[in-house]
Amino acid sequence: MDSGDEQDVPDSQGRKKRYHRHTPRQIQELESMFKVCPHPDEKQRKQLSRDLGLEPRQIKFWFQNRRTQMKAAALLPVVLFPPSSRAQQERTDNCLLRAENDKIRCENIAMREALRNVICPSCGGPPPDDDPYFDEQNLRMENAKLKEELDRVSSLASKYLGRPITQLPPVQPVSISSLDLSVGGYSNPGISPSLDLDLLCQSSSSAFPYPFPASMSELEKPLMVEMATGALEEVIRVVQTDEPLWVKSGSDGRDVLQLETYDRMFQRSARQLRFSDTRVEASRDSALVVMNAVTLLDMFMDASKWGELFPTIVSKARTVEVLAAGMAGSRSGSLVLVTTVLQLFCLNPNFLCVTDASKGVQMYEELQVLSPVVPTRDFCFLRYCQQIEPGVWAVADVSVDFPGDNQLAPSSRSRRLPSGCLIEEMPNGYSKVTWVEHMEIEEKNPIHVLFRDLVDGGMAFGAQRWLATLQRMCERLACLNVAGIPARDIGVAPSPDGKRSMMKLAQRMVTNFCANVGASNGHKWTTLSGVNDVGVRVTLHKNTDAGQPNGVVLSAATSIWLPISAERIFGFFKDERTRTQWDVLSNGNTVQEVAHITNGSHPGNCISLLRGLNSGQNTMLILQECCTDASGSVVVYSPVDLPAINIVMSGEDPSYVPILPSGFTILPDGRSAGGYGASSSSNPMGGSSGSLVTVAFQILMSSLPSAKLNLESVMTVNNLIGTTVQQIKAALSCPDV
Repeated sequence: MDSGDEQDVPDSQGRKKRYHRHTPRQIQELESMFKVCPHPDEKQRKQLSRDLGLEPRQIKFWFQNRRTQMKAAALLPVVLFPPSSRAQQERTDNCLLRAENDKIRCENIAMREALRNVICPSCGGPPPDDDPYFDEQNLRMENAKLKEELDRVSSLASKYLGRPITQLPPVQPVSISSLDLSVGGYSNPGISPSLDLDLLCQSSSSAFPYPFPASMSELEKPLMVEMATGALEEVIRVVQTDEPLWVKSGSDGRDVLQLETYDRMFQRSARQLRFSDTRVEASRDSALVVMNAVTLLDMFMDASKWGELFPTIVSKARTVEVLAAGMAGSRSGSLVLVTTVLQLFCLNPNFLCVTDASKGVQMYEELQVLSPVVPTRDFCFLRYCQQIEPGVWAVADVSVDFPGDNQLAPSSRSRRLPSGCLIEEMPNGYSKVTWVEHMEIEEKNPIHVLFRDLVDGGMAFGAQRWLATLQRMCERLACLNVAGIPARDIGVAPSPDGKRSMMKLAQRMVTNFCANVGASNGHKWTTLSGVNDVGVRVTLHKNTDAGQPNGVVLSAATSIWLPISAERIFGFFKDERTRTQWDVLSNGNTVQEVAHITNGSHPGNCISLLRGLNSGQNTMLILQECCTDASGSVVVYSPVDLPAINIVMSGEDPSYVPILPSGFTILPDGRSAGGYGASSSSNPMGGSSGSLVTVAFQILMSSLPSAKLNLESVMTVNNLIGTTVQQIKAALSCPDV
């Protein structure tokens, strides 16, 4: 039992006085008793003396001294600190406490950083961040949520399959299995990452790779408004003026801008004068689209809707800043600062994007043509929308210098001169759109010889391509909103909701394909020795978005020239009867179309559901969408498992159905006068002498987010694309060019 320490302490007269020091345990027990009972009776003092090994008299004196201390402490602030000085003392104490708190917080951050770098001696990995108890509880909660979600999905699947989901064979996480890295079947053996080929593993396409520019200052905004107003006036004049400003081309009937006349009509400041080492691209075209003017303007002035309207052109779009919002409930007067990257991906040219109507905006957008060999074009520009008369609106775009120093500032002297369109409301929900593209281009990176004629001829980013894509997408949206089901659709979903759900899934598939095939700034392509001088190009990116397989995805692509019309090549890829002639992974098994949805006036614009015959994959289907217009064509496909298709056909949300698409893009080569050898007899520009075809695959290389590309994967995908190209050439009787 503790009895305390005895020490001899001399008093003022030199005599030694016994001094008793209590142990920490004794003080703790006494303090605890004091909190409960500051005035213990004799019985309680005796009990304490027995428990602590002290005399009852010592217990009594301790409590007396403690009560005295409490009274003195209560009086001390009044004695030492009058009211005026007490507040000052409290402020001083608060400052000291804050400083101490900041110090502790810094130490805490430093300790956390140090813990992140600690390596576990057992497994070589980082230590757990949180308490194991809480980790276990979080896992239990997450497990319960997943079980609840599984029960819900199983119930839906059972409802539409007519049998319990447990009777179905096990479903693979994602059916990328058709892209077997061994090129031998539909299974996807695991690949152990071992070789780093210095590929930049990017995150999923929904992320933006750059920081956004700083907000524009109040001094700059009036200048931007003045510039936008001038651009709008110029666009209106350029659209409405014919000769001598525009002259019809004798070869293909396209409008050609006469630069001398243009320079006389529009005076330029010194800052706007053309550079000597740049070239000008200008084009104009007009067409009717199946969409009313108000809806069209709403899609033009909203970043996300703009991306949905041009999925083959716009890979990323985001509002940055609104400079003028316009009148309530109207797009008129909306002024937007937009940044954009134009990429020629072998399919469609593109430019800027913009904002949400109710607020003024600045915006970032990435645009592309579907081939990794064509360099991008980037601009920073304003978009201005104004109603000029009843039923007629003008939309103008013009390049501006980036506000302040920013990494998004264009790296070249390319710029968008006043461009845009006039939208005129027509009867029966139609709109007449007259489009003008006018830009000054500095080619810092050489254009690959395959695409040089297409780009230099102004067709890659011209007004004709914009309008052709706009017409096709407006027809698709009209089909999406049709209440009934066209008679020519076969085996389609049994309800309008099922049809819309299938079309939304196909749209997401095409958007995903287009976002991962081009020469985007978010991609780092590595060239392998390949089937031609273009070579096979590969890149890695991480998938984290819903509706995509989680893990590291390997994208591989190459572009080739074929001396065949784009229309014939599109028909070859679209026809399920010729699929075995090019699909290396089908192992020679034929496919049958079990569902067909029309999504445009051209018979080639459709969505198909294909089933393999004699493949042993009874639970695996292929979702395919074919798109064609006067500017080019796309054929995109992805394996989807049967339970997922049944849920989609029931009208459920397809956002979480995992897809990983592959496919082809087809462009005229631009070597003939017409250039747009597209696809229908309505095309006034005729056929072309050849076509540019891009072959692209996406493969789930590993479900581990830290996986790196290994040599086996490189050789396999190189052989896969090489074999596919050779089979295409053989089937179309093309020489090995």
